[in-house]
Amino acid sequence: MSAGRYHCRVATSPIELEGYEPHIGESRQYWRDIILGVNDGLVSMFLLVVGVVGGGLDSGQVILTGIAGALAGAVSMAAGEYLATKSQDEVLAAELALEITHIDRFRAQELEQLEGFFTDMGVRETDLEGVMAAFNDNDQAILNAMAALEFGFVDSERRSPYRAMSASGLLFLLGSIPSVLPFAFIDDLGAAAITATILTLIGLFVVGWVKGTVARSNRLRSGLENLVIAGLGGLAAWWVGGVIGRSLA
Repeated sequence: MSAGRYHCRVATSPIELEGYEPHIGESRQYWRDIILGVNDGLVSMFLLVVGVVGGGLDSGQVILTGIAGALAGAVSMAAGEYLATKSQDEVLAAELALEITHIDRFRAQELEQLEGFFTDMGVRETDLEGVMAAFNDNDQAILNAMAALEFGFVDSERRSPYRAMSASGLLFLLGSIPSVLPFAFIDDLGAAAITATILTLIGLFVVGWVKGTVARSNRLRSGLENLVIAGLGGLAAWWVGGVIGRSLA
């Protein structure tokens, strides 16, 4: 048996039925990285910028701090997502390799466990015998079923460490732009801070709106949720920055 080829069968052509709503497809497993990357860039850089502005830094210092923070955050996000995704993949590969050993040496116990999974899924007891008959002489089918039911692992949902890394890092940089850019074009520090705040809040609302659209939930509530969280964090960062700035003056 080979540990590495477990997938759900997906239709090769779209289903043309009236009222049928297709799934979002192969990008599904990367939406965590997409939302986390851009949202973290928006929130983190906004909090950093309002914190240092509250601490008394001038525009040039804010830009320098912002660029350094954006680069550091992007590298950290990218490296973290790469290592986390790769580690998770390696752990799953090790678990599946162990599962092969379990099937070879403790087949009866594995079949009993598989039967329990089907029972928990709601398969009627009268149908269990027929369902389990499909696995009696098919170790590969047992492995595929255990991979999905015990570990929640199907090949079509497998995440590429490189795609996760790219999505998180690049989108963090994108999310950093609204908080930093105004200070490069607006001389007045207060006006630049207000502009950065407005742009960041718009960005946060858009991210929440998109998240709500993809998740098929309330888009307005999702957008406002981002605004409230970032707004409270911004006030806290401004206050802390002011306290630290006064203490160092």
